[in-house]
Amino acid sequence: MPLFLLVLGICVLLFGSVLAILMLARTPRYRTEPSHLLDLFDKALDESLSEGEWNAIINYPIRHDDFLDGVRRRARHIMDEHGRFGRMSRGRPLLDKTGGEELSALRDHLQAHTRLREQREKR
Repeated sequence: MPLFLLVLGICVLLFGSVLAILMLARTPRYRTEPSHLLDLFDKALDESLSEGEWNAIINYPIRHDDFLDGVRRRARHIMDEHGRFGRMSRGRPLLDKTGGEELSALRDHLQAHTRLREQREKR
């Protein structure tokens, strides 16, 4: 009987501690930052981007920053209008000329906005 109570106590302690850890642990969240979008746009313009990388960032809504979400939606629109992922497998650029120019302008706009925001935070 004492052995049974000892094993029961250890099991209750073990399961209780695992349950407490699971209850107190937060759910991991992915937070898209401007640097992630800038890197993605650079890869798209250099034609070294896979469809999975693009979809992982562009199809995930950005709820913590309305400006970044607007940039994300605009980039998705540019890809829908001017890009095709099947083109890369045939040795052609991911975006047509107009799409490349629009994505480059969007990238420059995001970089300028990020630089301005960083300067404001330093003051």
